[in-house]
Parts: sequence; C-alpha cells; structure tokens
Amino acid sequence: MKSECMFAVIRIRGKIGIKKEIEDTLRMLRLNSVNNCVVVPENPSFKGMIEKVKDYVTYGEIDKETLIAMLKKRLRLEGNRRLDEKNLKEIIGVDSFEVLAEKIIKGELKLKDLESVKPVFRLTPPSKGFKSVKEHYPKGDLGYRGKEINELLKRMI
Repeated sequence: MKSECMFAVIRIRGKIGIKKEIEDTLRMLRLNSVNNCVVVPENPSFKGMIEKVKDYVTYGEIDKETLIAMLKKRLRLEGNRRLDEKNLKEIIGVDSFEVLAEKIIKGELKLKDLESVKPVFRLTPPSKGFKSVKEHYPKGDLGYRGKEINELLKRMI
C-alpha cells in the first residue's frame, strides 16, 4: 500500500508508571527512549497504535524538507556511524538524501527494510525546551499537532 502522507512520531515522556500494553505498543513503534523519532505511514494500523500511546508521544505530518534535514543529520548505520552522500549509493542504492526522502514519503522504501541502517532517529531535546510534557497540543506538547511537528523537529535536529 502506497501512502503519500507520513507521520513523524516522537516520544517525549519516559516509562515511569506506564501500563504494560502502552509500553508494548511503544516498543512495536521502536520508540524505546525519550526523544526517539520514527517515520511511519499514515494507515489505520499505525493510526491505532499512535492513538493508544498519544499520552506519551507527539506526532504529525512530516514534510519533505524536514525529512531530508533529519536524514542528513540523524540517519545512523549500525555501530552509530554516520551516513554521508558518498556511501549513500553503495549502502542504500540512491544518489542523494533528496531521492531517499522522496522514496520514503511515497512509500517505496522503508527504513526498517534497509540492511545496516537504524530505523530510529535519536534527536536532541528541543532548543527552548518543551511547553509541557503533561498537556496535549496546543497547550502542551503531547498528541497530534499536524504540520507543526516540522517546527518541533527542526528544533530537535
């Protein structure tokens, strides 16, 4: 199934006092620690998983420019090695980060299917911090935030 829209999901709360089923769902999304981010297609199964963990994550539609910046700065190989333009062709088989981002957004390629590439982005805490990790957007930072996720991601890359 091809999807034109991708969600960026960022975990912003820890695991103290968390229910087992929510912890399992976070593990299935590969959001094992705070400030981890995954890019998932917008389909009913992922929407259901995100809805279940909405009190621990923030999410929204990622645009191509933000995805390119995130791939360039935060995409890692096994052993926490950086991926640059030179070895992009031999490892993934695409010419540039722009082409890679295009394929991910169109659903032609998934990061989890690539050998030796980590499917999770480890981000820094956002510059100027979070508003609140206990309130939902727009008062705080939890839950769905639509296109505004791109502003948060730029502060975290």
